Amino acid sequence: MPKLQRRQFLATSAALTLPALAPFAAAQNRTFNPQPGEWRTFEFTTRVEVLKPEGSTRVWLPIPSVDTPYQQSLESTWSGNATAARQASDDKYGAKMLVADFAATEAKPYIELTSRVRTQNRATDWAQKIAVKEDAATLKYWTQASDLMPIDGIVKQTAQDVTKGAKTDYDKVRMLFDWVVDNTHREPTVRGCGVGDIKAMLETGNMGGKCGDINALFVGLCRSIGVPARDVYGIRLVPSKFGYKELSGNPANLARAQHCRAEVFLSQHGWVAMDPADVGKVMRLETPEWLKTTKHQVVAPVNKALFGGWEGNWMAFNTAHDVALPGAKGPRLGFFMYPNAENAAGRLDSLEPDQFKYQITAKEVIA
Repeated sequence: MPKLQRRQFLATSAALTLPALAPFAAAQNRTFNPQPGEWRTFEFTTRVEVLKPEGSTRVWLPIPSVDTPYQQSLESTWSGNATAARQASDDKYGAKMLVADFAATEAKPYIELTSRVRTQNRATDWAQKIAVKEDAATLKYWTQASDLMPIDGIVKQTAQDVTKGAKTDYDKVRMLFDWVVDNTHREPTVRGCGVGDIKAMLETGNMGGKCGDINALFVGLCRSIGVPARDVYGIRLVPSKFGYKELSGNPANLARAQHCRAEVFLSQHGWVAMDPADVGKVMRLETPEWLKTTKHQVVAPVNKALFGGWEGNWMAFNTAHDVALPGAKGPRLGFFMYPNAENAAGRLDSLEPDQFKYQITAKEVIA
């Protein structure tokens, strides 16, 4: 089969000029108040080069699968020397991906995927309460357990203890958000975004982790007491407009910029943005000193805004757990926001972009 050298369209595309990105906001600006209204368009590119091919190689790259009031997932295109490539999705959550196959005779397998999205900030007006309808089956779906997110035993007992006395789902979510911020911490030594084994966190008392651990804990606690909740897996694209370095992406090098957020469903507000993990990240890393209180002037605006909102310098890939990569020999993934690959030697380490090797970059498209 001939190699595919041409650019392959996965959806309708249009060429646009991509100017330089806006600089960081002033570091001393300690406000953080993202508000919706302004859409931003981004183009981001993932390039994979398999440095040590052994036999045939298969690569899986996440494609933005989310279309919501805060994100429009547009076209994706690819180029490379794969013998075959196709768009696929996992069976349960519909997470889209590019699957590329390379012949055993290919000495330097490579593929480049470029996707375009539009995003905007999110914020919840808590004073505005309207009845929001959501399909009952959908809400039930987002209260189910996953492999690493049980909703019984110590998880349910913890949630019940934390929310004792709560009268509404809003009260429960507020209590759980505050409890997660107060009882977990960002642990920089954890690889990648963490694992998300929330039962182990609670049983061992080891509450340090990253977004894949901390936001998963928040989601699991919510689900265990009947509040629909989900993780949203994605990547930061550009600097924060509010000057927070730990809430920013460096568009020239996004290989380690993956970040998951969370959403909960509240009947008077719909699906609401949440991110207790980023509160913890700011507390641990934004300043040289580990800040231990959410009342600190650096932390307070972030703690307030991320209960109900987030900044649109980030894009979502999917909301998938326990992802079975089509045609993979290795185990299911707890989540899917990193490039993955397998060859005769087994599955490559997706958390080592320099050895894999892959690069991720982004540009903002200014109309």
